[in-house]
Amino acid sequence: CGDDPERLIQCPYDKQHQIRACRFPYHLVKCRKSHPEVAKLLATCPFNARHLVPRADLVDHISKCRDKGFIEHDIAHCSSGFQRDEVNAVSTWQAPPCDEDWETELLEQPNSPFVWGMTNSGINSCSVTSGQKNYLPSSVRAPESSPYAASWKD
Repeated sequence: CGDDPERLIQCPYDKQHQIRACRFPYHLVKCRKSHPEVAKLLATCPFNARHLVPRADLVDHISKCRDKGFIEHDIAHCSSGFQRDEVNAVSTWQAPPCDEDWETELLEQPNSPFVWGMTNSGINSCSVTSGQKNYLPSSVRAPESSPYAASWKD
């Protein structure tokens, strides 16, 4: 929010709006939508999105923008070699070997799709697996049959 987050900044879309510095970016987004005709006349500074200037004045603003120095400093610092080498470093990470073979597993399994609570041949026989432990709380009851049972076979 700059030096003083409470300082007031004039809205470029509506001169009557005086916005606290810390709320200014949010206000710009909202006010841009409310004033699309003004938004078409303004350009955003490439160094600071809070700087909205008339399109005709953008070149002049860019040459004088105080935030340009921060960007130029960052670019100069990055091109010094230290950070550039870190960014361009090639990763040596390799994926661990995978023992899974989904195609083989698919061929080894029966043709019936998985249905919760049914045996492997459950789709055809409509039998609920027996002997499974019910982990539901006592206030919740499991259904007696699956809604996906083949009732159309009756």
